Parts: sequence; C-alpha cells; structure tokens
Amino acid sequence: MSVLAEEKQQDVVRPASASAGAQQRATQACSSYDPAYDPLVQATPGQGAEYAPTYWVGTAGEPPADDGPISCDVDVDVAIIGSGFTGLTAAIFLAEKYGIKATVLEANRASWGCSTRNGGQAQCASGRLKRSQWIERWGLDTALKMHEECLEGMATFKELIKDIDCEPQPGGHLYVAHRERVMPALEKEAKLLRDTFHYDAQILDAETVKNQFVGDQEACGAMHEPEGIGIHAGKLAFGYLKKARALGATVHPASPVTGWETKNGVHYLQTPGGVVKARAVGVATGGYTSQGLHRELKNRMLPILSNSMVTRPLTEAELAACQFHTHQVITDTRVLRHYYRLLPDNRVQIGTRSAITGRAAPEQKYEAMLKADLVRKFPALDGIQVDYSWWGWVDVSHDMMPRIYQPNASESIYYALGYGGNGVMYSAQAGKRLAQWIAGDTQQLDLPIFQSKLPFPNLREMVESEAFAPFRRFGQRFLYRWYHLKDEVL
Repeated sequence: MSVLAEEKQQDVVRPASASAGAQQRATQACSSYDPAYDPLVQATPGQGAEYAPTYWVGTAGEPPADDGPISCDVDVDVAIIGSGFTGLTAAIFLAEKYGIKATVLEANRASWGCSTRNGGQAQCASGRLKRSQWIERWGLDTALKMHEECLEGMATFKELIKDIDCEPQPGGHLYVAHRERVMPALEKEAKLLRDTFHYDAQILDAETVKNQFVGDQEACGAMHEPEGIGIHAGKLAFGYLKKARALGATVHPASPVTGWETKNGVHYLQTPGGVVKARAVGVATGGYTSQGLHRELKNRMLPILSNSMVTRPLTEAELAACQFHTHQVITDTRVLRHYYRLLPDNRVQIGTRSAITGRAAPEQKYEAMLKADLVRKFPALDGIQVDYSWWGWVDVSHDMMPRIYQPNASESIYYALGYGGNGVMYSAQAGKRLAQWIAGDTQQLDLPIFQSKLPFPNLREMVESEAFAPFRRFGQRFLYRWYHLKDEVL
C-alpha cells in the first residue's frame, strides 16, 4: 500500500498543492535555449530555458497558462518531476481516477524536453524490442501479455487525445525494408504477429509500397501494421497541460530539482525558489534525466541524440514525384532507423540519429547528413528548403525496454523511463501506470517492465542490447560505425 493510500485510510489532512496562483499566460523563458545541453555532463537541464526551435513549438500557437515557478517552501502530497507527456498524463490519471492533485515540477518551459522534440509518431510499441525478441527474453505467455499492454496503451492514447486538437493522422504504421535482404526477416515477423499475436500485420511488395503508399526509392517492400497515428507533438503537449490543470494539478516551470533529500519517508526537493516537501515523487524526465537527480537513476540509461527536420510545404508536382499517397507514420528497417511522414500541411518531417555528444550536436554536418538521407529516399526533394531543424535526447535503457517501477519498497519514489524512441503513444499508458504506482493500485502491474529496476549495464546486457554503455560515448561511436556497416554494407 502506498503512503498516500495509508494516509487516506487515516484521514490525514494535508496542505493544498503548491500554486503561485492562477496565471493568465505561460511563464516566459528566463534563459536562452542551450543547443549543446548534455544530460551526461551537465548537473541540471537549466532553469527557465527557452524551447528548442522545433516545428511543433513553432506551429502549436501560444503555450497555455501554467502555475509559475515555485516561489516558497511548499508541502504537497505528490510531486512529479518532468512536465512532458508522461508527467502530465500521470497528473491527469492521478486526478481523474484517484482524486490526487499532483504538483508537477519542470526545469525549463512546460514540456521542454522529449515531448516537443520527437517525431510525433504513435506506434504500438513500448521499447525498442520486437515481439519475437519478447518471446526470446520472457517466453510466449509474457510476450502475449506485453502485446495486450501495448494494445491497451494505444486505446489509452486514443481516449486521451480525442478532445485534443493535435492533428491526428491515423491509418497504421509502415515499416519499410531499406534493403532486399531484410525482407525475409520482415516476413517472418509479420507471420508471427498474425499467427501468434492475432495482430493483422501485412507484407507489401516494393511496387505496392511505391504506388499505393509512398515513393521511397529505397523501399524493397514493407510490413504494414494496423495501429499507428501521427500527431502534432506540440499541440498534444499543450493539450495535456490544459487538461491536467483543469483537473486540479499544478505545473511549475523554471523549477529544476537541484537537490533531493529523504527523511522519515518524506522527500525534500530543493528548487531555486523553495523546497517542495512531498510524500511521494514520480520521475518522468525522459532523456533529460540528470546523472545527479537521484542515486536510483545514475547510469541507468544511455541518452542518445536524434536529429529531426521539417521541409517547406511540398508543391503538387513534388507530392506527385514523391508519390505521397499516405499520411501514415513510416520508419525504415535500419538499426539507425529513419522515421518520416507527410504532415497535414504537406511538409515532410524526417529524423534519425545525430551526434554522440551534446557539444557536437550543433555541427552543421548532422543536418547535411539528414538532408542527404531525405534526398536518397526522395530525389525530387534535392535542394528543398528546410524550415525547421532540431535535435533531442532519447531515453534508451540498457536492455532496450522501459520501466515503470518503484525501485525501493521502503521509499515512495517511482519512475517511468526508457521508452527508447517509442514514447509518444506509450507515455500515455506509462503515465497511467505511474499514477497506479503512486496511488497504491498495483494489482495489474505484473509484467517485467513493472517488476524490475532499470538495469545497470553488464556484459550480458551489452551483448543482448548492443548498448555498450560501460564505455559510454567511446562505445557508442564504435557501435554507430558497426550499425552503419550492418545497415548499408554487409
């Protein structure tokens, strides 16, 4: 039973959640965007920093009102660190299902991290492993339950966004084979999905892909799966923020947690404006989790950078030349995969891996590489103007699967982390599961991702996940070269 559940039984009355008073507009940035921020190097993500210059922020409209920075010492029941998709959906479910009004702490502007820097692709996945790999790792029965968790997650996501104007583009997910040699493995996976998981994945030949879906010149075929939705990430984040605050949660930007002490089961979170005293803490900081935030999180993830860009709107002639017949979300089969789609305003969005370190991220060569990748797929777009270009950190766990967990039964600390690039959809379900943990409603939390900590790297996990985390950036450089050989040469 959680601390909160025990207190409810005892009718303990707590002070109201922290709030700086209802504001009429969003808290403005008090520092500039840092393009070289690196979670493995810097102690915190900053304080009150401006958003990255993403398409999502640039076209979402004015950010909604928030509750202002923490400005004094406050006493709350639940503090959630991170105001992205996971933190906000956790606050929504805590309020809707359990009557708990959370206090959400954000280092910079609301939804400043992963949630406004991703590709906007909601897929039926919760990590980087395929269903066949679930069976290898956990056995068939658990793999089937994991699949049901993903399907439930997609249903959760659809329910949450039905009243948010986030420009949904439904229709499924197209998984494009970038080389002919990939097709047998793709066909095997699709058969497993149909026959074992009863999930209607279909194999398409190259001609069908190019004539009916998209004229990706690299496409040697594809697997089409029925679940997949493209969304406008900025509008979704702002919609979650409005919904959470309407339900009574408070959201405090420019309030990074710079210190954390736990005394007698109570957590004292130091922020620049005051100490937040909380009886339970949920961590939802994604790829922007600082090494020093809490001992349970140090070295538990390998954050990696992903580059993304959005072109100017395509002309009718360009749309025809690229054979864009779909707005569905698309990825290719590279290990260093590309994710791309046609947006509602006829721009093309595409992303892939980026630099190794934050310091190197602003180098122009990474945008140039991504432009070259776009042209390789769509030659008609050679020289097209790029209106938006950005990069962001992805939270990759050392075994390629997320965790929504209470790492220490004696402490009311919970986290939801490690989506590995598949957090747009699963963050909604993870927020729901994080709310369950915090409220003490753990009866459904019996899957491996709810029953173990984010792992430290060891030799076995290095071999299985290819994360190579003990060597950190050195190992990552080596792996990127190896992955390039696997993707393009071998």
